[in-house]
Amino acid sequence: QLQLVDSGGGLVHPGGSLRLSCAASRSTLDYYAIGWFRQAPGKEREGVSCISSSGISTNYADSVKGRFTISRDNAKNTVYLQINSLKPEDTAVYYCAAQRNLFRPCVLAETEYGYWGQGTQVTVAS
Repeated sequence: QLQLVDSGGGLVHPGGSLRLSCAASRSTLDYYAIGWFRQAPGKEREGVSCISSSGISTNYADSVKGRFTISRDNAKNTVYLQINSLKPEDTAVYYCAAQRNLFRPCVLAETEYGYWGQGTQVTVAS
C-alpha cells in the first residue's frame, strides 16, 4: 500500500522560501495525482496545489498562485512544493496526498485523495 512521507518544513522569516518534499514508498507514484494541502491552527484544511500523474496538469489555490510551484520527479518517486515569498498566513501544517488517477486532471478536493503523509510544519514569523 502506498505510503507518503512529507518533509522540508521549518521556521522561516517572511519573504523566505522552503521546498517541501513528498516521498513515496511501497508503490510507484506513476499512477497517482499528488496534492498538497495545509491546515492552519483553528482553520479547516485547504487545498494548495496539485499535479497530475503525468506532471502536465497543475492546479493552484488563488492564495498561492505565483508563489508556489509544484513539480514531480517520478524517477525519484517524489513530488516537490517550492514555496517562495512566504507570508505569516502561510503558517500551517502541510500535507501531501495521493489520488490514484492516471488520466484526469488533478483537483483540490481532499475527499478525492486516499493516501496522506503525516504532515510537515511550516512557520513564517519574524
